[in-house]
Order: sequence, then C-alpha cells, then structure tokens
Amino acid sequence: MLLAQQTALAEGTEAELLYRYASSAPPSVRTRRGITTARIGGGVALSMRDDPDDFWSKALGFGLREPVTTELIGRVLDFYQAEGSRGATLQLAPSALPPDWDDIRLTHNLRETGQSVKLWCPIDSFTPGETRLRVGPVGLDEAPEWASVVLRGFGMSETVTEIMVAAVQHPDFRPFAAWDDDRMVAGANLFLHDKVGSLNTGATLPGYRNRGAQSALLAARAKEAANAGCRWLVAETNRPTLGQSNPSLNNMIRAGLQPLYTRSTWTWRPHAADRAA
Repeated sequence: MLLAQQTALAEGTEAELLYRYASSAPPSVRTRRGITTARIGGGVALSMRDDPDDFWSKALGFGLREPVTTELIGRVLDFYQAEGSRGATLQLAPSALPPDWDDIRLTHNLRETGQSVKLWCPIDSFTPGETRLRVGPVGLDEAPEWASVVLRGFGMSETVTEIMVAAVQHPDFRPFAAWDDDRMVAGANLFLHDKVGSLNTGATLPGYRNRGAQSALLAARAKEAANAGCRWLVAETNRPTLGQSNPSLNNMIRAGLQPLYTRSTWTWRPHAADRAA
C-alpha cells in the first residue's frame, strides 16, 4: 500500500474517532459542555467550550478531499471563533501541508506546540506482548470505572467521564482494561473503521506502570481487530524530545507497529481583543 493511501486511512480513521466521541455524548452533556462538531473540507472539527484540559477542541483529517489553503484554515478557525472556544489545536499530516504553509500559519496565528508519531502495520505483522495482569474487554457496567482509570492515567479531569462512557457504548468502540486482582489499573480502546483498527486511549495508573499492561492491551485489541475483519492497525503517541524516551512508542514498535510519519500540532488562540468582544 502506498504512503498516500496509508496516510488517508490513518487520518480518516482518527477524524471519525474524534467525531464519534463528541457526537455520542448525550444532548444534555453537549449543551452543558458546549460541544459542537463540524465537517469542514473533508476534515472534522470539535469544539468544547467547557474544556477542563484544553484537549478536546481539535481539528484534523484535512488535506484528504480538498487541499489545505488559507481559506480552508480560515473556515476552521471561524467555526471555533463562532463557538466561543478558548482555543483549538489543528493536526495535519505532513503530506497535507502546502508549500506556502508557513505563510498560512503566520496569517492565522498558528503556533507549533508539539509533535506526535503516527504508527501503522498490517495486522498479520503484529507481535503480541505479555503481562501478569489480567486483561480483557470492559462491560457496559464497568465503563464508568474504565473512563475514570484512563482519565486519571492521562492526568486529565474526570469531569468528562460521561462523554467517554457514552462513546464506548457505540459498537465500533471496543474498550479493554487490565486488572491487578480486582482493581482496574489500566485501560485502552479499539476503534473499528474501514478495515482499520485504531489503537487509542491507552493509559495506566501511576503505581502500575512498567508491568506490561499497555503491551498486553495492545495485543488484546489487535486480536479483537483481527476477529472483526481489520487488515491494518494504526496508533499514535507523542514524539519524545531529543535525548528522551517514550515508553508508549517503544511498546508499539516492539509489537510490530512502524512509524508512518511525524505530525505537528498547531495551536490557535483567539486574539485578546476578540475575547473581550
């Protein structure tokens, strides 16, 4: 498969994952949190006005159906401006960036604030890991605990637990967890889309790291994806800074996932004058 095809599937799957997370929230939660989604130029934008972690307002999946231009980015940012967002992050695959991207980002006051690594492999190339912890799927009655564990593992606010609980009730979401005896100590999710299994939302509570939980959760989700008919696996994690290591990235590469590309995160904040208005 060509890199352009892999990129399209990887970016498209993540965009749908984001859209499903937001659109699955109950109407009362969407109203209270100020959650709005939009499909713009082939990509997806999610705005959450009451975002406790400055994480959920993001836009991605652009450059697949129409080229990235200053007009397209303007439409995306107009959406956030209209929703009264405190800010947003835009993530674009490097192949989607046009030659004049530097001019576009300066025009729209976009600042690079990080990088992530997108990984990919044929499902038959995945090598499962092991752990002494018990690993398995999460039932609907366990979803609140699963969401709490994941959010605490990421160091994020548990006030968005109900959003995650609602999302994992969708049949294309397959949550998994790891238990130490009867205590849930790690969680992760599988999202099924277009023959792709997205390995996402993996986090472990601080006292239980380095015990193989995430490696085993990768294996459990890969098996589930294969049983569901997926042909490829895709994942994403933060790119470590120079001289540092990311255990999540190491686990994924050890399991057979290979880096596909590095993607920058671009952050937008409304002008002070606009916020005052």
